[in-house]
Amino acid sequence: MDWKKLRDEFPITKNYNFQNHAAVAPLSQRAADAVRVYLDKSTETSYLQNSFYKHADKVRAQVADLINANSDEVTFCKNTSEGLSMVANGLSFSSDDNIVGANVEFPANVYPWLALRSRGVQVRMVLEEDGRIPLERIIEAIDSRTRLVTISSVQFASGFRTDLATLGEYCQSKGVFLCVDAIQSLGAFPIDVKGMNIDFLAADGHKWLCGPEGIGVFYVKKELQGHLRPTNVGWMSMKNPFDFNRYQFEFADSARRYDSGSYNLAGIFGLGGAIELVQEMGIEEISKRTLSLTDRLVEGVRAKGYRVVSSRAPAEASGIVAFFSDVHDPDPIRVHLQDEHRIIIAVRSGRLRSSPHVYNTEQEIDQLIEALPQH
Repeated sequence: MDWKKLRDEFPITKNYNFQNHAAVAPLSQRAADAVRVYLDKSTETSYLQNSFYKHADKVRAQVADLINANSDEVTFCKNTSEGLSMVANGLSFSSDDNIVGANVEFPANVYPWLALRSRGVQVRMVLEEDGRIPLERIIEAIDSRTRLVTISSVQFASGFRTDLATLGEYCQSKGVFLCVDAIQSLGAFPIDVKGMNIDFLAADGHKWLCGPEGIGVFYVKKELQGHLRPTNVGWMSMKNPFDFNRYQFEFADSARRYDSGSYNLAGIFGLGGAIELVQEMGIEEISKRTLSLTDRLVEGVRAKGYRVVSSRAPAEASGIVAFFSDVHDPDPIRVHLQDEHRIIIAVRSGRLRSSPHVYNTEQEIDQLIEALPQH
């Protein structure tokens, strides 16, 4: 890996020690350049001449490759919330069906399911235990009335990484859908929708992909596209969307059926640039580097007397490290780090949360550790 070239892809490094990719990450230079290409073309000539929607299909293929899906199983959405809502509102539920989730999910993966309670659907929330969502507890919560399990690939507040392959295999054996909020792993850790038996997946580009905010990806397994009803129907949902004078109500034979109207093309261009950079680096190398940095961080904060909440078991560790002090409040520490040292981290659930990425350095990790108040 060309270290200087990689750091140049992230101009944020000139101004900040940024370790908050689990929130809203800085744009990579590649993503920003791709947006500029769209803007320049938009100001210079007709978008039809530049085949912007053909470029969107190229980005769709990039997304599919990133998660090991087929292109016709992938489309775009505004954000993770919209993708999850399309699943919640598009599936048929009966009274007394239940959905299994966790009690520490980001709200985007809670409210769409709670809204189903008015239809008699029960939402079961497995409790966090010492920063973990034990797989056995999820399995215990599944019964004959469970229609769907919804889970984050990585939990936003603790950094706990779910064993999606084992969970997906179990759900498939029980005829239960698996829906994944992948925003905290896409771009940092491998996602294989086929190998993990994932039925539905939603994610946004503004975290570990370092892409624009307001552009997300939505995956629906091909075999289930006839079962998931489109909830926002528009001209782009149809088989021949550009045949404007022929009203033929026939949904596209692909995940495009979940589109409604015109795309966020600027966002899609930026997303494509962001994914291109990830593909060049290699997702396996990114995850290996990220785990190395967070291992170093965990060792350092523990040495200063802080308690680490995040599981560091090999299959459960992620790019998020949540930790706290018995004697210091987290918010003043966060402000001190930002204002005095230009180190950017977050506070979530009463814990300090650092989330470094592949381009961060060991020196930046050490700077954070050194700047923390002694326990």
